Amino acid sequence: MAQTVMQNQRGIAAFQALDVELRNVFKFFNEEPAIHGIDLDVRQGEFFSILGPSGCGKTTTLRLIAGFETVDAGKLLIQGQPMNNVPPYRRPVNTVFQSYALFNHLNVWDNIAFGLRLQKIHKSTIEDRVKDALKLVKMESLRSRFPHQLSGGQQQRVALARALVNRPAVLLLDEPLGALDLKLRKEMQVELSNLHRDLGLTFVMVTHDQEEALSLSDRIAVMNQGKIEQIGTPSEIYERPLTSFVADFIGDTNLFTGEIAVVESSCVQIITKTGLTIVVTRTEDTPTELAQTVVVSVRPEKIQLSLYQPTVLHNCFEGRLVNVMYLGTHVNYVVELKNGINISVLQPNTFGNLPDRDTPIYASWAESDCLAIGQ
Repeated sequence: MAQTVMQNQRGIAAFQALDVELRNVFKFFNEEPAIHGIDLDVRQGEFFSILGPSGCGKTTTLRLIAGFETVDAGKLLIQGQPMNNVPPYRRPVNTVFQSYALFNHLNVWDNIAFGLRLQKIHKSTIEDRVKDALKLVKMESLRSRFPHQLSGGQQQRVALARALVNRPAVLLLDEPLGALDLKLRKEMQVELSNLHRDLGLTFVMVTHDQEEALSLSDRIAVMNQGKIEQIGTPSEIYERPLTSFVADFIGDTNLFTGEIAVVESSCVQIITKTGLTIVVTRTEDTPTELAQTVVVSVRPEKIQLSLYQPTVLHNCFEGRLVNVMYLGTHVNYVVELKNGINISVLQPNTFGNLPDRDTPIYASWAESDCLAIGQ
């Protein structure tokens, strides 16, 4: 089985098996590439998410792993075994679809047992495994109900049980919570996370929901136009995006385009196209070529607002409030800077009186709270 080198908590190199590997994989539809030579490793036991906008190729990638689409070029391996020409039913994976794909004429028990019966497994074994699956998803009391008698969350649990009863090495999740309302989706996110922790299986999930991917995943691959822009942990993807697309797609951010004007040992100074001077703390990933065009990303929650000019050296700009949106736990402010640029600011709701629109205000942020990204 293929392995990848990881650093354990003591800093000693350790090997971890790979359950899914894509090596320079291409997929064409009508001679147009939907997947552009992607490379991907999914480690054994991790919760891995593929995230991106509609049409980016994330669902096609999942279907390639499942075997519902064929790889046109490159290699696909599951648990170290080549899978390019292996049909779906012979792969050690199961898929949970957004639509659940339950059989309406079968009750909960028979839906879960269906795949086992096709394999002609002994009746007593089927009964034990279905009971275990029902217990796992807390659906024992609803075993005799039909899909139309279940809520969306209950149908989702049945779909999960039907996939898990086959004991796959890898569970594939295609927008698994997309059909649920917001409150139920939050509840199911917790249950899905608990299920993954309890089972220790490898989960590969496709989603367009950034918050869902950030909250559930061990690692995330962000896709755009058939290519992978970045792979990393949720904190790496959010705090240290490598491209402007990732910065803009993952959460909310304010983007400023400009050129590097000054490079120092600890920071880089950027002059934006609209005349702002922004100072960014220098890291190993910070572009440092003078006159290079870069994009500066500043998250709304990193920006501070003040009615009076704060005593900071850099990244402080005068403006006025043009919009105040009450969001319950937070308040979203839109500030128009003196150069005419609007920025978004997110601050906790501290139960104070909200300022009026057109209030003069200062927006500032620390040098370490913004990031310069090369174009």
